[in-house]
Amino acid sequence: MDEAFWDDLYREKERWSGKPNPQLVAEVSGLEPGTALDVGCGEGADAIWLRERGWQVTGVDVSGIALGRARERDPEVTWLHLDLVKDPAPGTYDLVTAHYVHVHPLSDMRVLQQRLADAVAPGGTLLLVGHDQSEMAEADLNRPDNPDLYFTAESTTSLLPEAEWIVDVAETRALDKQDHRMYDFVLKARRR
Repeated sequence: MDEAFWDDLYREKERWSGKPNPQLVAEVSGLEPGTALDVGCGEGADAIWLRERGWQVTGVDVSGIALGRARERDPEVTWLHLDLVKDPAPGTYDLVTAHYVHVHPLSDMRVLQQRLADAVAPGGTLLLVGHDQSEMAEADLNRPDNPDLYFTAESTTSLLPEAEWIVDVAETRALDKQDHRMYDFVLKARRR
C-alpha cells in the first residue's frame, strides 16, 4: 500500500466527511493543546479539528492528492507529503495520532509504529486507533483480513518500554455505524 495505491483511492472520489474520528474526540478533548502530528491525515478532518481547538498541527500523508485537498480546506495546518516508513517524523510533538493507518508488510508496520512512538516528546501523548481484527469475525465487511495490517495491543505496547511510557488505554471499543457495528483498537500512552 504505497503512494500510488493511496493516490488512486483518493483520485476515485473525494472522501471528506468533515468529521473528526470519534476516538480522537474522546481521548484528546481533555488535553492541553500544544504541537500535534496527525499521521495518515488523508483529506484533513482530524488535523483541522485539532487546529480549531488550539493545536499547532502537522498533517502527514503519502497521498499528494489527499494533501492537496486538505491544504485547500485549511492552509493554517502544516501539510507534509511524507512516508514515515521511509523517513522519520520531522521533530517531536506533544500529541502524535494515527487513525486507521494501513501499512504492509508487517516489518513496515513495526517501523511505522516505532517512528510514531519516537515522535512523541517527553510528557506527550501517543494515540493509535485502528480497526480491531474482531470486526472480521463479527461483521461481513469488505476489509482485508491480513492481521499484519492492524494495530494490536501486543504489537503496539511492546514498543513502549514501561520505564518510558504510561499506557492509559489499550482496549477494543465498539463503534456503531448506520448498518453495522465495528470495533476499534485504541491505544493512548504518555511518554514519561
